[in-house]
Amino acid sequence: MTVQIECETDIRLFDGFEKVIRRVVRAVLDEEECPYEAQVNVVITDNEAIREVNREYRQIDAATDVLSFPMLEYDAPGDLDWLTEEEDYNPDCFDPDTGELLLGDIMISAEKVISQAEEYGHSRERELAFLTAHSMLHLFGYDHMEEEERAVMEEKQREILNGLGITR
Repeated sequence: MTVQIECETDIRLFDGFEKVIRRVVRAVLDEEECPYEAQVNVVITDNEAIREVNREYRQIDAATDVLSFPMLEYDAPGDLDWLTEEEDYNPDCFDPDTGELLLGDIMISAEKVISQAEEYGHSRERELAFLTAHSMLHLFGYDHMEEEERAVMEEKQREILNGLGITR
């Protein structure tokens, strides 16, 4: 597993935030029973930068807490079976140097981590872990636009964080 973490802000989250991100990424990979070593890129940024990206890619001119950019398309969330079918196999889904599955990119606003942790009355660690789990599930094709999808995604997030002992 490769988790590239890049900080594009001077805003300090907490000591060891990179370890939290890696633990959550691993937990989601395990929860989804990903049969491949995987690669994820995570950018920690500020509200202004995430607002610009949100405006460019989603046409929403506002800062958000997290953005996810999946590299794969799914018939059903979490279903990677198509990768083993010869007619659907796409070598571009894998890093040619490492052989790792390219899941996608995550962008997290450090300012939102801090403000939402205060708003919800829990730690920055818990908020960062939640946003990482949430965005990782998006990289696996989960969404929350419909009520049924939202319920599934929320339950998975809860199970992942509880499994790591990161609770409110």
